[in-house]
Amino acid sequence: MATEKITMPQLGESVTEGTISKWLVEPGNEIKKYDPIVEVTTDKVNAEVPSSFTGIIKEIVASEGETLEVGDLMCYIETEAAGNDTAENTNEAAKAESENIQEESVEKDSSMKKRYSPAVLRLAQENNIDLERVEGTGKGGRITRKDILKLIESGNVPRPEEKKKEEAPKPEKQQPAPSAKKETTQPVSVPVAEGDIEIPVNGVRRAIANNMVRSKHEAPHAWTMVEVDVTNLVNYRNKVKNDFKNKEGYSLTFLPFFIKAVVEGLKEFPRLNSMWAGDKIIEKKDINISIAVATDEALYVPVIKGADEKSIKGLAKGVNELAAKVRGNRLTNDDMQGGTFTVNNTGSFGSVLSQPIINYPQAAILSVESIVKRPVVMDNGMIAVRDMVNLCLSLDHRVLDGLVAGRFLARVKEILENISEDNTSIY
Repeated sequence: MATEKITMPQLGESVTEGTISKWLVEPGNEIKKYDPIVEVTTDKVNAEVPSSFTGIIKEIVASEGETLEVGDLMCYIETEAAGNDTAENTNEAAKAESENIQEESVEKDSSMKKRYSPAVLRLAQENNIDLERVEGTGKGGRITRKDILKLIESGNVPRPEEKKKEEAPKPEKQQPAPSAKKETTQPVSVPVAEGDIEIPVNGVRRAIANNMVRSKHEAPHAWTMVEVDVTNLVNYRNKVKNDFKNKEGYSLTFLPFFIKAVVEGLKEFPRLNSMWAGDKIIEKKDINISIAVATDEALYVPVIKGADEKSIKGLAKGVNELAAKVRGNRLTNDDMQGGTFTVNNTGSFGSVLSQPIINYPQAAILSVESIVKRPVVMDNGMIAVRDMVNLCLSLDHRVLDGLVAGRFLARVKEILENISEDNTSIY
């Protein structure tokens, strides 16, 4: 018999930690290799982690709700023989050790030092730690949760006050210094009255909250809106929707038409398809559209890969499949990765105007509001009832200026207003 470890996996690029949402097994359970054993939530995805071994769950080390760094121990599994799995793990360990030796021989990389995870920021605030004076052991010098906990245990915690004393020049005359008040982040105190309902914040909701706070904190948001006459689009879609469903087996909604227009706009204005990377802007080659899909409990943002290579029918299929995965709790990590621009269909619940929060680290997000009939003054001066929709664009002002954002939005408007049976193919 051999005892093997299951550790926190890296569930996506730039992910450094995960939170245990729910254990799917108990000590004593027999499992097979690749059986799901635990649900883990990160700031990008809620995923089931499979077992790397066949055996019996011996001990669960990490508790539900606990946040672990990538590589931290989650549980032990007792196997009959280590076999190939052990050999494979040994090879991987040897490879990692080799890489560590190589890394130690070159100049220390500190490119990630100032990229703090929510857990690190929380611990630093609660314990009044000056992060600029902490040496990180993570990739690129990044400070990990383990680094902070180790500092706290050692008692050798660098304080912001100490830094100020070291940097301040000595005055000619000594004067009494004002008393410094330590600022610590405390849980928000909200009075709870009889009859109030307390709802625990689960892993998914916490991940959403952390990502939204990070987006608003790091990305300077600006937004703009245009109204679009989509009467021709509405008439065209209503004319073909029944035949489409009978032929394809799923509904043709308005959203694929809007995504198609956005994709065409991104081809002409690729700066909208970019990300902020600190010392540079990354203009992405691939156009992968994130779409917001809501459930009763949370909001997920899965990705339609290669959206620029798909027809309206292909986009409709992608929307239908991803929505079904979300509502069936079958989303994979890959479904959530690689998005370069987000389209949010707020019109599906009647909204007519909104300011969406950017899906960090993307540079922009577009909300498609509800299509409503309104009286409009036409070019000939006559008043007609038309199908109108508002498009609301939020942008990261570090990456985008109002001029290019306005031109992009005007182009998307032009494409939508010219959709018709004569010049637009579903296939």
